[in-house]
Amino acid sequence: MIKKPTLFRIFYNLTLVGSISVSVALIFLLQSQSFVFNSATKNTDSTQSEPFPISVDPKTSTIFDNNTLVNNFYSETVALNPQSENRLFNKVAAVFATKGWYQNLASPVSRIVVIWPGERKEEIAKNIGDILLWTDEDREEFIRLVDNKEPILKEGKYFPGQYTTHRYATPEDIYQLISTEFDDEVIKRYNNDIASIVPLDDALIIASLIEREASDFNNMREVSGVIWNRLFIDMPLQLDATLQYARGSNSSESKWWPVPVPRDKFIDSPFNTYQNNGLPPYPISNPSTESILAALNPVITDCLYYFHSKNGDYYCSVSYEDHVSKLRELYGRGS
Repeated sequence: MIKKPTLFRIFYNLTLVGSISVSVALIFLLQSQSFVFNSATKNTDSTQSEPFPISVDPKTSTIFDNNTLVNNFYSETVALNPQSENRLFNKVAAVFATKGWYQNLASPVSRIVVIWPGERKEEIAKNIGDILLWTDEDREEFIRLVDNKEPILKEGKYFPGQYTTHRYATPEDIYQLISTEFDDEVIKRYNNDIASIVPLDDALIIASLIEREASDFNNMREVSGVIWNRLFIDMPLQLDATLQYARGSNSSESKWWPVPVPRDKFIDSPFNTYQNNGLPPYPISNPSTESILAALNPVITDCLYYFHSKNGDYYCSVSYEDHVSKLRELYGRGS
C-alpha cells in the first residue's frame, strides 16, 4: 500500500487564494533554501564519499544488526544534506518553481528546478522543461543523456534535489548538474565490496520501490525488510507502486501515478509484481540517498505483509491471515 506525503498541497492552495504576504515570505525562505542546498551539495569533505553501510546478504538470505553504523551514517551524512533535512521546504519549492512569477521574483537571470524523490523521468523532464521553456526535442535529449550515463538504466539516475541554473539552461547543462550529484551522492559511496553483495542496479530498483511505498527513513527500512524477506523466499513483491508505474507508462493515462484498482493486478507488464516474481526490470522512480541507504540496510523483521492506515500508521504481519485480520479490524474488510 502506498504512503506518500501530501502536506505540500497546503502551500499550493496558498498560491490559489492569493495570500500575498505569506507568498512573499515563502519566496525569500525558499530562495534561501535553494542556496543552502547547492552550497551543501558542492561540499568536497571526505565524508561525502564515505561508503554506504550494508546489512543484508542475498546469498545467505540474511539481514544482520548494523543499526549503530547505519544510524551514524544517516546522522553524519544523509541527514546533513538539506535534501533530507528540509524535505518539506524542497516539496514547497517544487510547487513554487512551477510559478513564473516566483521564478522572476527570485531572480531574473536564474531558474530553480526541483527533482522530488520518487518522480519518474518523464515527469521530471516535463517539470524542468516547463520551467526552462524546453521544446519536446529538448526534453527527449535530456532523457537520452541521462539514460546513456553509466550504469545504463532507464530510471533511477535523475538524482533528486533542488538545483539553481541559468534561465537558458540546455539539456546538457541540467544533465551535468544532476549527473555530478548522482556521482557524488551514490557512485562514490558504492564501492566494489558493496556491489559484490548487492549490485548497484538492484539497490536502485529496491530503493525506487521504497521511495514510492514508504514515508520517513525508519519506515523506509521497515518496508525494505519486507521486500527483502519476500525476495529471499521468491515470493511476488505485490507492490501497488509498480502497478502505478505500469499504468503511468501508458500514453492514454492522464496521470503519472494513477490510483491502483483491483483489476490492475492483472495488467500484462514486466512491472506487475503481483504476476511476476523478483525485481522489476529497472527502477520505477528516482530514489533519494535515504531510500538507497534503506534498501541496503533493512530492519530485521519476520513480516511478509504490510500496509499503511489512512493516517499514516504502519502495520506489518508475518502471515496473510494476520494481515487480513488487521485490515478488517481497521476497515471492516480484508484485501
